[in-house]
Amino acid sequence: MLLIDSGNSRIKWALVEGESWLRQGVVGQADATALLQAFATLPPPSKIVASNVAGKEAEQRIRFACAPWPCPLEFIVAVAGQSGVRNRYNQPARLGSDRWAALVAAWHRERAACLVVNCGTATTVDALSAQGEFIGGLILPGVDMMRRSVSEGAAILKPAAGVWQEFPRNTADAIHSGAIQATAGAIRQQYALLGESGARCLLSGGAAEEVQPHLDLPLERVDNLVLRGLHIIGRETGL
Repeated sequence: MLLIDSGNSRIKWALVEGESWLRQGVVGQADATALLQAFATLPPPSKIVASNVAGKEAEQRIRFACAPWPCPLEFIVAVAGQSGVRNRYNQPARLGSDRWAALVAAWHRERAACLVVNCGTATTVDALSAQGEFIGGLILPGVDMMRRSVSEGAAILKPAAGVWQEFPRNTADAIHSGAIQATAGAIRQQYALLGESGARCLLSGGAAEEVQPHLDLPLERVDNLVLRGLHIIGRETGL
């Protein structure tokens, strides 16, 4: 089975057989050539299960790269209930397929209340109850997006790369630290609102390494939650 996580900035993929992860890779979202080259080296998968949140052009690139294989290609969408998770979004299908897959993976990993956080182009902070209900979540600008928006929106000349400071004394450090504090603060607040003693925060995404030191709560770094969720969905639903 080939799993594809098409995000805003990157496409991650993994080839799995049963419970064995045989090969994995990542390419830039707009780099169609790199995707073709990566897939050209793979044996034909039995099926392809994908999540795409990057629009129609990204979907077309994926379909083109997968066209040589005769197996089915399915792009998942969030539903009201699947793989043990109930979706309490007002319109379940409007929940991003990446968030849905990550929630499925988190539930199968924890079987308990938890916070599912992805620090990517955008940061998502989603809550699962002890009964496997997705009760809601936040979307906020990712750490890098926050930094860029402050520099561009406030007409600040692009500062040098900042470093973390509790009380920054220059613009670069202030922007750098502000983005981390805003992200960490949102995560801490949602964790408090979840109100489940001992619940863990599952943290993933490109900016996770920057954010993790500022989170004083039960936490585990988990890579490729979306791909793991796609694997579960593909295996359990027969996609």
